Amino acid sequence: MDADIGRILAERKERWRRFCDMASPQRYVYLVHYDDRIEPDRPQPHPARKTERIEWAWRDYLRQCDRLRRIDDDSLAFLSPYTGTEIFAAAFGCPVRRPEDNMPYARPLIRSAAEVSRLRVPAIDAPPLGDLFDIADELRRRAGPDALMKLPDIQSPAGIAALIWEKERFFLGLIDAPEAVKELADKVEQLLTAFVDEWFRRYGTECVAHFPDYYVDRGLTLSEDEIGSVSRGMFEEFFLPHLVRLSQRYGSLGIHCCAWARHHWESLKKVPNLRMLNLAPRGNELPAMHETFAAAAPQMHTSVDAGDLRARLDRFPEAAHLVLETSTKTMDDAAAVAQRFARVLR
Repeated sequence: MDADIGRILAERKERWRRFCDMASPQRYVYLVHYDDRIEPDRPQPHPARKTERIEWAWRDYLRQCDRLRRIDDDSLAFLSPYTGTEIFAAAFGCPVRRPEDNMPYARPLIRSAAEVSRLRVPAIDAPPLGDLFDIADELRRRAGPDALMKLPDIQSPAGIAALIWEKERFFLGLIDAPEAVKELADKVEQLLTAFVDEWFRRYGTECVAHFPDYYVDRGLTLSEDEIGSVSRGMFEEFFLPHLVRLSQRYGSLGIHCCAWARHHWESLKKVPNLRMLNLAPRGNELPAMHETFAAAAPQMHTSVDAGDLRARLDRFPEAAHLVLETSTKTMDDAAAVAQRFARVLR
């Protein structure tokens, strides 16, 4: 990593640290997007394409480094050992579908509570997890020890359990076989924490979340996508305990949820040391979401128009810490918009 990139990254990481401190007066960071991704050329994360995945991720990292020099926002450069949602379910033995035009996904392995006790917790190098270490090792070798690593696509323990157990029967199991559901989720948590412990040992606790892209200096980030289908009581019994333990183990927790989950907003605030919340509002819920979590956690679900930025800031809750995002068409447009954001926010 050259000195110029290192300096820019250090400045931006420090802004993210201040922003994520809820006691800090710095309430905003901002990301200006444009159509610069090379994802149409990205090979699907299939086991036979390990070399192609490494080469794509390396080109993407170099592109991000170039972007750092050109656009003065709070984006970062990171190495991306990208995956689908299937990786931990596949390690348990779930069959995996690998379409050519979409990300791989796991198919169920078990269909009854009686099968849970026969499952064994796999090793952290079980396929495809071992491939992820190989890919990340090579990317880190090329980039050097200071390069940020993006986390793989990590679901919550109960969310992964819902992939392993046929989903319709899994949800019935919340009522009919709660102890089997908890046993399976506990086994998933054993694998997940063993894998993450080794990941952080190799690549450090500084990382970028799998989705969306935000900086974490210490903590885990994951997706909690099944909770839109369960009641608040079920969330607090089957999902929340794992989130609490993971946050306590790793120091903080960032949560993405693409399901509509307004009925869980108050329960989510029970997770200690929330690092970031990225939730899916419905209709005009965003102001209520900003208010609900204003004092609880930084939030990353807010798009703004650079033209009325000052007016929008006046409408946000006073205590809220928000990642502000906007989109443009070209790099030159993005650079100009980033300058306007900087004049208002820095």
